[in-house]
Amino acid sequence: MPHVEKMSVALTQEMAEMVRQAVETGEYASSSEVVREALRDWKHRRDFNQAGLEELRRLWTEGLHSGPGRYTAIQEIIAEARRRAPEPR
Repeated sequence: MPHVEKMSVALTQEMAEMVRQAVETGEYASSSEVVREALRDWKHRRDFNQAGLEELRRLWTEGLHSGPGRYTAIQEIIAEARRRAPEPR
C-alpha cells in the first residue's frame, strides 16, 4: 500500500452509525475501508461529471462555430420541436 496519511474526520451521528454498522456486519474490515471506498466513489463521480462538462463545452463550441441557425424566432423553434416530438400514446 502506498504511503498512508492518518486523518481525522467529523461525521454526523447518523453517518457514524452507518460506518459502524458496515464494519459490524462484516461488509468492511474497518471504518477506514468504508471511508476509502466512499472517497473512490466520490472521485469516480467527480471525474464522470467533469467529463460530461467537458463534452458539453465541446458541443457548445462546435455549435457556435457551425454558423448561424436556420430559425429566426422562438416560435419557429417550438414548431419544429413539436413536429419532431413523438405522438403521445
